[in-house]
Amino acid sequence: MTLEMPLQIRSGEIPLTAEIEGYIRERADRLQSFAGGITGCRVTIEAPVSHHQKGGPYAVSVNLLLPGAQLVVNRRTDANLHAAIRQAFDAAGRQLEDHVRRVRGQVKAEVLPPRGHVTRLFAGDGYGFITSEDNREIYFHRNSVLPPGFDSLEVGQEVRYAEEAGDHGPQASTVTPVKGRP
Repeated sequence: MTLEMPLQIRSGEIPLTAEIEGYIRERADRLQSFAGGITGCRVTIEAPVSHHQKGGPYAVSVNLLLPGAQLVVNRRTDANLHAAIRQAFDAAGRQLEDHVRRVRGQVKAEVLPPRGHVTRLFAGDGYGFITSEDNREIYFHRNSVLPPGFDSLEVGQEVRYAEEAGDHGPQASTVTPVKGRP
């Protein structure tokens, strides 16, 4: 395995055949080739003390070390040892894929529009002002208010808005009431 830190396999009192150790190395190599940057991989295999039969239950743990992160998968199964290892590495692969996407910025957190409160309304003229969470005053026109509409707004009401630069300062291109009336 081409890791900066070698692959560690711990099996407690379970004897591991060369075939099983080879399978673990193969699965760890697949993870390394997929993501690269893995600095260590530790695989731990355990069986409960009452383990008197050939076959499960097994507890398999795969611990991956990456720059700035550690991914840990723990799987307990009644399957045979080979299947238990496969299930643990499959889960580790899914976690690694998610981690790689996050690092590359492909999974973006949902960004909600900023919130503010209606602080002034000029109903007859069809405009008003929102005070943002950072205490800035944002102008809005009645046409920018989404349903239930401008006439349903009241001073003090919480809203979400999309801000843009206006001719005379910040303005809201859309205003969405968050809740009912205050």
